[in-house]
Amino acid sequence: MKICQCWDDGNVDDIRVCEVLRRHGATGSFNLNAGRHRDERHHEWDFQGTKPVWKLARGEIAHTYRGFTVANHTVNHPHCTQLDDTTLAFEIGEGRRLLQALVGQDVLGFAYPFGDHDDRVAAAVRAAGHTYARTCNNSAQVLPCADPMKLGSSCHFLAPDFWDRFAAVKKADGVFYFWGHSYEILSEADWWAFDQKIAKLSADPAATWVDLPDLFAATR
Repeated sequence: MKICQCWDDGNVDDIRVCEVLRRHGATGSFNLNAGRHRDERHHEWDFQGTKPVWKLARGEIAHTYRGFTVANHTVNHPHCTQLDDTTLAFEIGEGRRLLQALVGQDVLGFAYPFGDHDDRVAAAVRAAGHTYARTCNNSAQVLPCADPMKLGSSCHFLAPDFWDRFAAVKKADGVFYFWGHSYEILSEADWWAFDQKIAKLSADPAATWVDLPDLFAATR
């Protein structure tokens, strides 16, 4: 079976996620909004009204995600279905262009902000040069999917049935794909649990970490 994961929004806690992934030899994709990063770190909002969420500075992005995949999450994280065609094309196309300049790699993936998409938005994502786009829909079978612009995931990384879903995909020798936000890891106990989860996945002899773009290499 194959395992892949992605993390949204480019938050400071991604630094620690990357450290965990490197320690256990795991791959990962990080979905960034190029327009929401500034020259310095800044406090953007409070998760659950209590945990401050800080955005990485632009100058930290290339180093933080070195060795990992970076994907487009639009420029400003809007509800894409609410945008006119011109604004939609800007959010998607400029987001990809800016990220490629920041990280020095081809940006092939996309994640819909809030999971908000329809056929018009999916077509714009494809036209901008992406090979896949992640929704917020869970699916028992990630691949093959009818439309790579409407890719579902297996589950959120904090799903209570995470290991049951993993076992079902493993039995089918499929692709297990989970996602999340690093700011959702709230305490040192949560960080320990996350570390143990990645370690357990990496230690499974039947599982192989893969980069998301590699799943769609044939469509390039």
